[in-house]
Amino acid sequence: MENSCLQCNKIFGSAQALEMHIQSKHLQEVKKPLFSASQKKKVKIGVISLIIIIGVISLIAFFVLNVRTLPPTTMQGHAEINPPSHIMKEPMKLVVYKHMLEHADGKGRGGIIINYNCEDFICEDGLIGKLEEFVVKYPEHVYVAPFQNMDARIVLTKLNQQKILEQYDETIIDDFVR
Repeated sequence: MENSCLQCNKIFGSAQALEMHIQSKHLQEVKKPLFSASQKKKVKIGVISLIIIIGVISLIAFFVLNVRTLPPTTMQGHAEINPPSHIMKEPMKLVVYKHMLEHADGKGRGGIIINYNCEDFICEDGLIGKLEEFVVKYPEHVYVAPFQNMDARIVLTKLNQQKILEQYDETIIDDFVR
């Protein structure tokens, strides 16, 4: 009874005949797996790869979104160009900005740049005027200029040094400039 159908109890002369009977009469009852072993492996590798790619993209996005944009403090990549004034109403080009850190007006001691960002931050009335007063007080080496997309309201910069201020503080600015 080795070649008998377990579902309908018919007996067959060979294993091949039994197999043909099962396929033709009982096929709907035979459960086939949704995926073969190799397909399961491919799906698993695909899902893991997708998770890794999403993780890497998320990390890159996190770091890009959390990088602070601040003015440069080095003169690397500067050009021997002076700005038209010590009080700028438009941002200085970075190559000029870096040159002022090397030496104000292209000679003498390094310049100090008082940067502000009143586009992305709310600035008190008269803030820019107060900052510009430092140019009058120290006309030989102080510059005042807006810095676009800066992640602070006020940043004081000189060669290899920087001070971030959330609000105007005359004493701190004066100490940094001197």
